[in-house]
Amino acid sequence: MVAAIEVRSLTKTFGGGRKALDEVDLSIAHGEMVALIGASGSGKSTLMRHIAGLVAGDKKASASGSILVKGRKVQAAGKLGRDIRDIRAGIGFVFQQFGLVNRMNVLTNTLVGALGRMPAWRSLFKLFSREDRVLAMVALQRVGVADWAYERAGNLSGGQQQRVAIARALVQKAPILMADEPIASLDPASSQNVMEILQRVNAEDGITVVVTLHQVDYAVKYCPRTVALRAGKIVYDGPSAALTPKLLAELYAGDKEAAAALWGTSLEQNADSLEHKLATGLS
Repeated sequence: MVAAIEVRSLTKTFGGGRKALDEVDLSIAHGEMVALIGASGSGKSTLMRHIAGLVAGDKKASASGSILVKGRKVQAAGKLGRDIRDIRAGIGFVFQQFGLVNRMNVLTNTLVGALGRMPAWRSLFKLFSREDRVLAMVALQRVGVADWAYERAGNLSGGQQQRVAIARALVQKAPILMADEPIASLDPASSQNVMEILQRVNAEDGITVVVTLHQVDYAVKYCPRTVALRAGKIVYDGPSAALTPKLLAELYAGDKEAAAALWGTSLEQNADSLEHKLATGLS
């Protein structure tokens, strides 16, 4: 069966020769919910943007360095596929900063998800069909913000805005949903709410969900599978339940900042505790 996402030998080099991604291989099956974890600069967000076809990897003479989504070429050898716009329409993307237009109301922001399948002249004037409006209201109801449908998006809390962003992805009818640090700027209660919605969308709709996270406890709780990156390389790919403090200490040995970020621990406030975890692997 063709994978939902297939990444092969992907490399991305930035200025100064630093490799943000280093020969990354990753396969994600249809209907999986996968967490990408790692410290800042590990490459997880860069990988997400490449999968979504927003940027291209390093150019190579060979056909290596490729990404396929549902068997269709997103990019290969440093070049985006010819039908990349059509492929992007099948990938919903939820950003850390929500990506909403604050002056527009919540319903219109949600309907933006339908633009990709509308004729150009209708999308230009935002002439949404009744079917799309019903679909948008149902999506807002599912994420718990239907009561704010006619409120300006900028008046909502961060957690509410992120739920609107998820509703927009549902209106897009994309079989793949990618969420890049969707809870990074949210309080614990809102973070839990957003992760529960993503988990429910995955279970009820069969949508493939890939989410980048800083704290491993959310990965363990909500995502059956976790992929950990360090310095552009995948250093773990397996069950989230196996991500014990001992294993994390081994994966991030010598990198206390990374371990602190993954555990959600303040290095400055909990230095002694962290040293103990790194040394003994105890929780």
